[in-house]
Amino acid sequence: MAEKQNKEKKEETEEIATSEATILRTHELINTYYSGELKELQEGYAKVSLMTNEEMRVDTYGLVHGGFIFCAADFAAMAAVNDPNVVLSAATSTFLSPVRVYDEVVFTAKLRHKEGRKREVTVVGHVLDIKVFEASMKTVILDKHVLKLDLMNAIKE
Repeated sequence: MAEKQNKEKKEETEEIATSEATILRTHELINTYYSGELKELQEGYAKVSLMTNEEMRVDTYGLVHGGFIFCAADFAAMAAVNDPNVVLSAATSTFLSPVRVYDEVVFTAKLRHKEGRKREVTVVGHVLDIKVFEASMKTVILDKHVLKLDLMNAIKE
């Protein structure tokens, strides 16, 4: 009887852990119109879809500004880490092909390395089968929200 209860309790705990991993705990107020919509979330993995639009256009040809592409990739990386206090500390990115207005760019972000509070995430963006973007993004998980840190006093010391 006790063994059965322990098994049920273990399964319940695993179910809770699994469901918590799929709840977005960062960037919950992000504007998905400009930053993409979270389509899939697992521990260490996120998929974000950015539907480009007229407000992202930079010229008469319909080219989308790379800042929107980077923004959606950054959101995917933050979601893959999925900590409320995660911040981007560095990024190396490559724009491989232009993106046009009305293209859907799908970003996949995978956690590649963990060391203490540091995380490294690989992000790849595709339009259909064409890879248009790739990046290595380095993040840090802080003790508290970055805007709650007393950075000015820390610099003076």
